Amino acid sequence: MEKGWVQESLSPCAVPLTPLDLLPIPNESVLKHRDGWAKAEYVQQLHEQVKIQIEKKNASYAKQANKGRKQMLFEPGDWVWVHMRKERFPEQRKSKLLPRGDGPFRVLQKVNDNAYKLELPSEYGNISATFNVTDLTFFDVGGDDVNPNEPKDDPNQTNDELRNIGGPMTRARAKQMDNALSLLIQDIKGTSLSSKQGSHLFHCIISHVGQEGTKMFPPP
Repeated sequence: MEKGWVQESLSPCAVPLTPLDLLPIPNESVLKHRDGWAKAEYVQQLHEQVKIQIEKKNASYAKQANKGRKQMLFEPGDWVWVHMRKERFPEQRKSKLLPRGDGPFRVLQKVNDNAYKLELPSEYGNISATFNVTDLTFFDVGGDDVNPNEPKDDPNQTNDELRNIGGPMTRARAKQMDNALSLLIQDIKGTSLSSKQGSHLFHCIISHVGQEGTKMFPPP
């Protein structure tokens, strides 16, 4: 058997290594880059300081913004009115004549001081039952509370519309005045007014009609 064939048949692992072919395992501390670790620790500390500063500023801004405001806190079982925003209740707010709120609804769960989950009827469908405290108003169960978001009948509103009809009496202004008077008469029929309110409305109508009549037919 030839010598060369024997050497080629042996596995390289079986060939013993000399001390020059061996290297010691380096220490872990030698592999660490000291400048890199120092920079990482500095960035981490900087982030912590920035976070603390942001929290302090936010607390300061919140204190200034909430100055003079009364904190509203509700508990499960309380009854509240709900202000319906257009972006959340498009069907209920599609007309200006529709009420801007609904209720009362019972509070089911307190998420936190700023959010509450209410018991909504099935007619609201998939609308989320969680509301911000800014959209809620306390309802007195034993009192005579009315919906604060519902437009109130103001007899002076139609009077303001009459007063805003200014300028020369044209056909368009005459039509506008006729519409305002018609609405005022409907309000009087559908509202129980006191004698003082009725007298005030009558005086406003007579005064306004007299002024417009003078504009239409000035004295010679």
